[in-house]
Amino acid sequence: MSGFFVGSEVGRLRKVLMHRPGLSLQRLTPSNVNELLFDDVLWVRRAGEQHDEFVQLLRDRGVEVLLLEELLAETLEHSVTAHDQILDSVVHELTVGVQLADELKHYLMEMDARLLACHLIGGLAKSEIPDVDLSRSLTGQMYTDKDFVLPPLPNSLFTRDSSCWIYGGVSLNPMYSKVRQLEVVNVGAIYRFHPDFADEPFEFWYPPEGSEGGFDLDDFGHSSLEGGDVMPIGNGTVLVGCSERTTP
Repeated sequence: MSGFFVGSEVGRLRKVLMHRPGLSLQRLTPSNVNELLFDDVLWVRRAGEQHDEFVQLLRDRGVEVLLLEELLAETLEHSVTAHDQILDSVVHELTVGVQLADELKHYLMEMDARLLACHLIGGLAKSEIPDVDLSRSLTGQMYTDKDFVLPPLPNSLFTRDSSCWIYGGVSLNPMYSKVRQLEVVNVGAIYRFHPDFADEPFEFWYPPEGSEGGFDLDDFGHSSLEGGDVMPIGNGTVLVGCSERTTP
C-alpha cells in the first residue's frame, strides 16, 4: 500500500506540496498580468519571505513540506527519461518552430538540472540565450529580447490545481487555461520519476498510463479539471464542483 493517501479535507495535514515565489512571479509585468491570470504584479521578495515564514510554521507543527522546484530539480538529476520527456513536451516545432526546436533543446539538455528546473517554471527569455543561434529560424527572428522561448508558469504557486490526490491515487489535471497546462508536465514528471514517488504503488487516476506512459498533453480530452474543485469527503466519496475551470 502506498504511503500517499488523501481521504479528507479536514484531517491532519502530514505532507504538503508547495512552491516558493520566485522567477515566474518576477516575470509579471503590467502588460502580461491578465494573460497570466493575475490581477497585479507582486512584490516577489516580500512574498518569498512570507512564504518562508509559513513553511516554517508548518514544519514546526510536524508537517513535511515538499517544494516544487526542488523536487523538479531532483527529478531531472535522477532520471534521464524525465529530462527527455519534459523537454520533448515543452520544446518542439509547434512551440518554437522547426529550425529552433533542436538547437534550443540541445542548449537546455546541457543546462544544470537546478537551473533548468528554475527556467521550466520561471520561463526563459530570448535575451537569456545569447549562445543559441536564432538567425536560421523564422520564429527566432520574430522574438524580441523580452519574448519568452519558454513560457513562465507563475500559477505554479497554486500547487493544488495541477494535480490532486484522491484517496490512494493522484490525478494529473487537464487544466482549463493554456497558460497553465505545462504545469502538469512538471508535476507529472515528479510523480512518475522522483525517487520519493517512483517506487510507490499509488494509482494515476487521470490520465491512465498507456504503453509509453500516457502523460502527454495530447492525452487530455476537451473537458477540464482543476484540483481546487475536487474534494475527497470520506468513505470513498469525492465531491467535484463544476465551474468555468472544471467541466463535466
